[in-house]
Amino acid sequence: MNFYKLSETEEELMNVIWEQNRSFRSTELLDFFNREKGKRWKSQTLTTFLTRLVDKGMLDVKKDGRSNVYIPLLSIKEYRKREAQSVLDRMYKGSVRNFLASLYDEKVPPDEMEELKKWFSDK
Repeated sequence: MNFYKLSETEEELMNVIWEQNRSFRSTELLDFFNREKGKRWKSQTLTTFLTRLVDKGMLDVKKDGRSNVYIPLLSIKEYRKREAQSVLDRMYKGSVRNFLASLYDEKVPPDEMEELKKWFSDK
């Protein structure tokens, strides 16, 4: 499955959806962002971001009368897992060892190193 990293604004939108853990009408999201987040978005601006999220497989959209309802398809946990795997694959050729070695070169604090050792021994 392809992974598509979210832009800052797309992630901001998804964080609101993930926090509420429910479907949203576009009008609800527009009201929330303009009122609570101080955005000055027009309906078309929000629709553009929501369409991108649908295209990236983050949301599904269903027509309900004259409005669209956006349904989350991925949890934040699943998105973070895919994001981490994408970084690992792209920057470290999929190798956890290479990733950890790059951190070790920056001197992981001893307490964190002990936590990592314990974590790996428990797996």
